[in-house]
Amino acid sequence: MLSRKTVTSAPCSFCVQSLRHLLVLSSLCHFICGYSERDRVHELMSKYPLIDGHNDLALKLRILHNNRLSQIDLHNVSKVATDISRLQAGHVQAQMFAVYVMCGAQEKDAVRLTLEQIDVVRRMCTEYKDFELVTSAQELKNAEMRHKIACLISIEGGHSIDSSLPALRMFYQLGVRSMALTHTCNTPWAESSSNLYSVYRRQNNSLTHFGEAVVEEMNRLGMIVDLSHTSWDTALAVLNHSRAPVIFSHSSSYSICKHSRNVPDWLLHRLKKNRGLIMVNLYSKFISSSDKANISHVADHFDHIKELIGAESIGIGGDFEGAASFPQGLEDVSKYPALIQELLQRNWTENELADVLRRNFLRVFEEVERVRDELSLNPPSEVQIPVEEVQNPCRLVLRPPDPRLLPSDQSSSSRAQQGPTGLLILAIVLLLSSLFIIE
Repeated sequence: MLSRKTVTSAPCSFCVQSLRHLLVLSSLCHFICGYSERDRVHELMSKYPLIDGHNDLALKLRILHNNRLSQIDLHNVSKVATDISRLQAGHVQAQMFAVYVMCGAQEKDAVRLTLEQIDVVRRMCTEYKDFELVTSAQELKNAEMRHKIACLISIEGGHSIDSSLPALRMFYQLGVRSMALTHTCNTPWAESSSNLYSVYRRQNNSLTHFGEAVVEEMNRLGMIVDLSHTSWDTALAVLNHSRAPVIFSHSSSYSICKHSRNVPDWLLHRLKKNRGLIMVNLYSKFISSSDKANISHVADHFDHIKELIGAESIGIGGDFEGAASFPQGLEDVSKYPALIQELLQRNWTENELADVLRRNFLRVFEEVERVRDELSLNPPSEVQIPVEEVQNPCRLVLRPPDPRLLPSDQSSSSRAQQGPTGLLILAIVLLLSSLFIIE
């Protein structure tokens, strides 16, 4: 016969043992489920690797290393969020590298600086076998089949062309396939979302006649028009004028985070009609309006935009190297799988995520090229911006100077120099002639 002590302790012992079994099973289930999700993300991103719409590594290379690639190994770079190893870990198969020069270079040496930044992107994408410089949608696909990270070049800010369509065309010849019409400063022909610089302020003229000519020439060339950084009025004017789809390469939802760099719902609806693309920016201030954010905050932007205009209008433009702070868990380019896992947990389908990861951008790129082909018989535009609209003291008319317009001191000194020189030459000729006669 069992004692009272034995009878009461047996069930208690059984409960403890059962609880241990449940904890073990729970931990095992959690481990299996967690592994399963990560494995699912890895499989999805291996099949549909990411095309990232915006990265400022070229800017950091200039700031930190003065563009001296010989001093670094791009497989592993300190003080940045982007290098080859982390791009591969993040399943980034194509990267739009921004060529950006400060707005302070407008009316000065913006074109030269832009050329130097194009040079460093071209160098890094041709000197490293993991990269491949591409200039078409088909080349981008081919690079993916060869397991290369495709490099696309994008100019960030229309001030880089110095209001010159020939300069725009030459940048295209160098491999540029996208351009943001403004950065944080207005150009003489388009308006920025920022008031940081008080240059080229206009009333009710967000896209001038020359600005329309820029959009038309980009359509003709097959260059993607980027509306990130433009004012909403300029963006709307471009959407009404462009024959090809456009992109916001690194912007988020204004309804979720009320920052002027983000896109309001009414403009998103217009973007959908254009068959364009908004590539969600990960900068914390554009995500949560503060320096702190997390992956959930980022996913809220994706959810809102999908509900509003559909997953077929969404991409990813991280803005790494161009921003100061990023959400917890998305600190560098290797962390993109964490974002995709969050979206899967929010019941995004694999088909929707395949669109977001790459298919949407490829569609836009191909449609831009299709419009280019339709316009192939059109000659290069010869539209020139009126001098009074540029107001650039550094612009020089390319013809010999008129001596009558030179300052009086320069003109007189020039004549003074020419007179004695001519007489001296004549004297030498006469002297030599007399010598020959004597002989």
